[in-house]
Amino acid sequence: MRRLRGGAAAMVLVFAVAGCKAETKTGSGGPQETGGGGAALTAAESLTVKGRAPKTGYARDRFGAAWADTDSNSCDTRDDILKRDLADVKFSDGKCKVSYGVLESDPYSGQKVTYRRGRSLVDIDHLVALSDAWQKGAKYWDARKRIALANDPLNLLAVGASANRSKGDGDTATWVPPKAYRCTYVAAQVAVKKKYGLWVTAAEKAAMEKVLRTCPGQKLPSGGNPTEAPARFSAG
Repeated sequence: MRRLRGGAAAMVLVFAVAGCKAETKTGSGGPQETGGGGAALTAAESLTVKGRAPKTGYARDRFGAAWADTDSNSCDTRDDILKRDLADVKFSDGKCKVSYGVLESDPYSGQKVTYRRGRSLVDIDHLVALSDAWQKGAKYWDARKRIALANDPLNLLAVGASANRSKGDGDTATWVPPKAYRCTYVAAQVAVKKKYGLWVTAAEKAAMEKVLRTCPGQKLPSGGNPTEAPARFSAG
């Protein structure tokens, strides 16, 4: 199982299977790394710095209904990411609804986590939390751009629920995963903020640069969905 590391494909891959059986291949594991050595650090240095705007007006529904099928593959975004990031995937409907899978190594804890539908042991994390995005530019966007961010595979990762909930809506200045995954994680946050034109605080930028200087050859992930959801989607 591969996640954001090098060579992973950018787009979510969907495999049709008959009945409820395991897939022999379960998807890409995250965005593709592109660019030359040090691309992530260079991108971090280019991010716009501003103060955090008030959280006033933020609500989850300002980013649309949860897990909207913005890529029009007839599967919701949560199941797309579970298919991408879990191994030994099984379905309850033969195509989309993931009923079982294994997170072989949770990027936030390093532990093996088993997913069973209806039990909250695996979360889909927004690498750039939606409330953080709201305070750093998204509150001024058209709804379709906010919906795109909330459902972009570039900004989503299957992780263990316990570790994810310790993160909350923190940015790089307030929370990072263990060292083994830290450079990959920060590079992904940089990629999302650059793709969507989100700004960073001075403390956040300093923290990003500090991490990425420990891995100066870290590449910048790319890929995901367009930055505007189809017109049929709306948000509160």
